[in-house]
Amino acid sequence: MALAWTWRRFADLAVDDVYDMLALRMQVFIVEQVAYLDADGADRLAWHLLGRDEAGVLRAYLRVLDPGVKFDPPSIGRVAVDAAWRGQGIGHELMRRALAHVASHWPARPIRISAQAHLQRFYRRHGFETASGEYLDDGIAHVDMQRSPP
Repeated sequence: MALAWTWRRFADLAVDDVYDMLALRMQVFIVEQVAYLDADGADRLAWHLLGRDEAGVLRAYLRVLDPGVKFDPPSIGRVAVDAAWRGQGIGHELMRRALAHVASHWPARPIRISAQAHLQRFYRRHGFETASGEYLDDGIAHVDMQRSPP
């Protein structure tokens, strides 16, 4: 199953893109997990990666925050894959694309993320190392992780 990938800054997102990304994020992070404020004000300071199927339905998404927005280095977050598309490597493809994007915009910078604690193994496969103890974020155990520049 192939997806068409596009990077957009917030100001360049179409109205349908914003609606679709918020709907997918709400499905994954709020309906499946826990109620929290997803529209946190950081979207305007981010790059957004959208993966759409052949019918144009958004199936995968993440955002890359500019340095200084959440952490001093650039960060990756809101990594979301439609439940029906999980287990096919889409999450790994998202991360590969995000890492390449960060490397092209901020070479030689580390990348920091706030990861759900149970996903540490997934992020370690992409070069991240745990950089904090566990803490609760909206009732879910998280850890900070960092990837050193290549």
